[in-house]
This record gives sequence, structure tokens and C-alpha cells, in this order.
Amino acid sequence: MKNPTLKWMLLAVLVFSLLESCANDDDINLITDTEQVLETSDSTTQLIIDWNDLWLEIDRYAFGMRPTSTSRALAYIHLAAYETAVDDMASFTSNNGRLQGFNIDENQRPDEMDMRIALNRCYTRVMDHFMYNVSNGLEASIGELEDEKEDELSEGLSDQLVQNSRQWGNYVAQRVIAYSQTDTEAEQQILDPQPLSYEPPVGDGFWTYSAPEERAWFPYWESVRTFAISSSETSSIPPPINYSETVNSAYYNQMNEVYVANDTAKEDDNEELWIAEFWSDDVEGLMLSPPGRQFSIAGQLVNQFDLDYESTLTLFLKLGFSLNDAAVSSWADKYEYMVMRPNVYINEFIDPDFQTNLYRLVFWPNPSFPGYPSGHSTFASAAAGIFIDTFGDSVDFTDRTHEGRTEFRGAPRQFSSFSDMAEENAFSRIPLGVHIRMDCTEGYRLGYEVADAVNGLNLASN
Repeated sequence: MKNPTLKWMLLAVLVFSLLESCANDDDINLITDTEQVLETSDSTTQLIIDWNDLWLEIDRYAFGMRPTSTSRALAYIHLAAYETAVDDMASFTSNNGRLQGFNIDENQRPDEMDMRIALNRCYTRVMDHFMYNVSNGLEASIGELEDEKEDELSEGLSDQLVQNSRQWGNYVAQRVIAYSQTDTEAEQQILDPQPLSYEPPVGDGFWTYSAPEERAWFPYWESVRTFAISSSETSSIPPPINYSETVNSAYYNQMNEVYVANDTAKEDDNEELWIAEFWSDDVEGLMLSPPGRQFSIAGQLVNQFDLDYESTLTLFLKLGFSLNDAAVSSWADKYEYMVMRPNVYINEFIDPDFQTNLYRLVFWPNPSFPGYPSGHSTFASAAAGIFIDTFGDSVDFTDRTHEGRTEFRGAPRQFSSFSDMAEENAFSRIPLGVHIRMDCTEGYRLGYEVADAVNGLNLASN
């Protein structure tokens, strides 16, 4: 388990200590935001969901990962799970040959083994490796779930069969971890997410930081490995509106829209404030990460549609790939165009007392990276594109991710299509006060482009 000592962790620890539910490691309540009401009829699917539920708990308290390292972790975790089981999946094929430099030697797979025990062991290894900067209590919960599941799954099986199964799960996890480590750019950056070597360029309307803790977050992430489409392959659309300080200019009006939407939502305590907080997913120790939120939704959909394990592993693999690639492309564009956050502009040119609706939940109002395109908006459509390809767009779905939470407005919201859900998520950043409309519009477009590339991967067997 990695445990880098980083300057930025000091602030995160301070935030963490203020949250009542996280007073210390022993007091963390290991209940995920999403309480799965249903169980699937497929026992292997239920195993996958149980591990996903634990991952959601860990994600909430994993410091210094969101959203870029989190997206990367999800891609590799679910690549490993998929590869562990794919030989038993008649309709799908391995990623051997599909991903450059990736190789699983199928001759290492024992003739006699239990795929569920292997999958259980694989999840243990990759989750422990890729989810770093978590408390000892949460780290211990990984081994506890493995033991609980193995006791259940190994009943009546020979010791040799159990050993064979563990061996295969260990082998696949090791191969995936080794593959991830050949991405040296990512491996170096996760240890130094706010590098002192990076200073943002200076210009009118450019994003910059106002305190050392706000230094640029993962400014070099565009160089990280992708799985279906790279940042050089996605279309990169420059901001359609030029910076302007002139009242009633197009730029001023977009900033003023945020000012009005943010303050009206706050003063009226209306549905827009509910939407803003429901999708915020910004605060470590309090909420899931934005990519993690999409896996919360995916887990609920697996239960709702009672998916078999093949469909579940494939959905999770594609979703992980899509979120990873969305993070790389959106971060490339963020640091290409350097668009400032709304509160800086609003404080200077509209209202010096302006505070975002995110501010009551954090120490300062902005994530530590430029605004265009919105990462939230990109993740929303990158996930929606995968959901639409899997289930179709029309769906009667209620997102219960934050059901029962009282620290913020998290009451369940109902949707009749994935595209409507993604659009609400994408543009929720306006009443939250942290993005202007063009940020959200471009992120929403970009995420679907990434999802299309992932959906174009041919995972099916011939």
C-alpha cells in the first residue's frame, strides 16, 4: 500500500478531522452512500457488487486521488476482474493483443479452479494496490471482505481447488499491476499531484492559484495512458467565448448567470440547490468522487436489471475505461485553455462578497485546476454513453447514492433517461457556483466522444 507524504495531505487531514463521521480511524462508519436494497440472482454478480460497495466506501475517504487517480484506479481494478473471469465468459475475449504491452499468459490458469474464489482474491490485491492514502481501518476492511467471501465460497471445496483459485487471482492481479507500472507518467504523478515544477501561464482570464494549497492539481495528466482514445485523438474545441470584463459581454453574461443561479438557489433553498449538492461529489471524507459516483449508479443498475456476471464485468470494464480516458482528455484541455473559475471573476467584477454553494462544505470554493471543460460534465456523459449502449437511453431509474444523508441535500432523484440524468449532472455545476455554462457544455460533449470510442472496442468473441 502506497503512503506518500505530501504537503497537500495536511489540508485534507484538517478537513477530514472536522467531519463528525470521521473523527478517527476507528470511528469511520463503513456504510457506503449507496445502500443496495436488492440482491442479484447471480451469485457471482453479487460478489462483484459486494466488492463495488466496499470500493465506494474506500473512495469516499481516499485522500488526494480524485478525480484523476480515482478514474485510473477504476480502469485497472476492473480490467483485472474482467481478465480473471474472461475464460469462463463465452461471449467475450481477453484484452491480450487489444492493449499494447498487456499480456496474460492463459497457460498459468489451473485446469481446476473456482472462478469466484479467484475473482475474490484478485479484487483484494488490486484494490489494496490502487486505492492508496486510506486509513488503516479501511485498508483492513479489504482483507476482511476477502476472508468473509472466501469462507462462504470455499465451503465443500478441496484445499487444492481453493489454492488453485487463489493462485490465478493473484497472477492476474500481479500482471495488471505490472502493466499499470509501465505507465511511468502516471506512477510518478500520483506521488506528486501538485508539482512545484508547474507554474500556470499568466494571461487575462487565465486560471491561477491564490494559496500554495491551491497549486495546480495533476497538470501533466494528459500524458497518462488511455485505453480507447487519447487526448490527441479526441477533438479539442477552444472556448467559444473570449474573456471580457465588459458588462453585458458574452463572457460577463456567463459569469453573471452563475452569480444569479448560485445566489437564487441559496436564498430560495430550491430544487436547483438540491441538484447542485446532489451531484457535487467534491468533498473528500463526505462524498464519493465524481468517477466513483458513476460506479455507484452502475451498481444500482446492475441490481435493477439483475445482470449476469458477464454483463456486469463488461459494464464495469467499459465504464472504467471511459472514465479514465475522460479524465485524461479533459485534463489535457483544462491546462491547454486555462479558463478561470467563476468566483474569481465574480468577486472582482460583480460582487466582492460572493461565495459558491460549495463553500459551506469546503475551506475554499474551487477545485485546484482550470475550469474548461468541466470534469464533472465529462464524467457524466462518459458514463451515460456506456449506460445507453448497455441498457438503451430510456430508463426508469432513481439514484439513491446519498439516500439518508443529512449533511447536504442528497435525497434520491428520479430520471426517465440516462441522457437527462447526465445533462442534469453536467449543468449542476452552474448553481453550485464553480463552472460557467461553456465549461459544462464542452465537458458534456467530450464525455460522449470518449464513450463512443470505448463502445467501439470489440470485446465480443467471434
